[in-house]
Amino acid sequence: MYYVQEITEKIFWVGGNDRRLERFENMFPIPQGVAYNSYLIMDEKTALIDTVDAAISALYLENVTHVLDGRPLDYLIVNHMEPDHCANIEELVRRYPGVKIVGNKKTFQFIEQFYSFNCQENYHEVREGEELALGERTLQFFFAPMVHWPEVMVTYEQKEKILFSADAFGSFGAHPGTLFSDQVDFEHFYLDEARRYYTNIVGKYGLQVQAALKKLSSLDIRMICSVHGPVWRRNLSYILDKYDRWSRYEPEQRGVVLFYASMYGNTENVMNRIAGKLAEKGVRDMRMYDVSKTHASYIIADAWKYSHLVIGSPTYNMGLYFVMEALLHEMAGLNFQNRKVALVGNYTWACKSVPAMRNLVENMKKMEIIGSPFEVNSSMKAAQEPELDKLVDDIYASLLAEGYRNEAD
Repeated sequence: MYYVQEITEKIFWVGGNDRRLERFENMFPIPQGVAYNSYLIMDEKTALIDTVDAAISALYLENVTHVLDGRPLDYLIVNHMEPDHCANIEELVRRYPGVKIVGNKKTFQFIEQFYSFNCQENYHEVREGEELALGERTLQFFFAPMVHWPEVMVTYEQKEKILFSADAFGSFGAHPGTLFSDQVDFEHFYLDEARRYYTNIVGKYGLQVQAALKKLSSLDIRMICSVHGPVWRRNLSYILDKYDRWSRYEPEQRGVVLFYASMYGNTENVMNRIAGKLAEKGVRDMRMYDVSKTHASYIIADAWKYSHLVIGSPTYNMGLYFVMEALLHEMAGLNFQNRKVALVGNYTWACKSVPAMRNLVENMKKMEIIGSPFEVNSSMKAAQEPELDKLVDDIYASLLAEGYRNEAD
């Protein structure tokens, strides 16, 4: 049975939710599911903006058919060719053989890579800033390469001043019945998942996001319709500010993320002691993760959020503990940068973890090592307490220097 919502006069959300999918892109856990958004404009000409994942094709096609109500589909706007948005192109062309597929040169290259059916006669190539009149409404197209694929473009509807933004401004999480960001407590329902979505999906391309934000800043945008997550129609500056900060790799707030590897609990013990000592000083904004138990995407999202990191790991097979090494490589691959970092190492016969972590961290941009790395030989001894206190003092001093205000303040 169809399920659609009208987001403004004659513009309909025709997407759907998938709460059964366990991992987005078969990699990122999505305990709250994911929404696939697509939008259908009903004017003198009809225009469908993006499609959805194959998992919900049956519902999606029923939604489109219901809204069209016997009318032909004149245009299919393809802002992004990733399969969770382009899976229904072939079926739509089969059902509406006269439809014009609107995209750029790279869009059509990708269509021919993903599909084997012949639809070149349906192509309608657009260039940067080009307009397409539908009747009362006019669409304008702006390219946003590498946000986060090279063919990405966004579509601006001039009458209602709506930005159809492809993956930009998206979020993990299925719609809870409501569709708009102002209909939910966004900070508690969506923000963490929006951050995790950005940092792990788009995070590498901060420069490209900054370029897109600059390009779009001249537009009067009153609504943002992403292909994932809620629609923004109020307080747009909130999500625009988040994207600006995230793409400049600036922390949202001062605080500490502690993440560690620990085989038998000795490294974990040191990390707990550091957190406890910081708490005694009044530091309240802290998160702690065991890298063997927590998916990397959650740790990366909080590392993006906070200003300071404490990283702890034992030596393993004369190198760095595998899961920690993989996490730090993943952070580097996402272009993570501009943080203050303290290091904790553990070893029994070969001190290798600290040099390995230092090398990986220092190869990231604008990373500052706080104090002297703290190392334990199998387990921490009482005689090392002053050395640990000194590292905690250095972390705390760095927080204060960055403008942190503790509980006592």
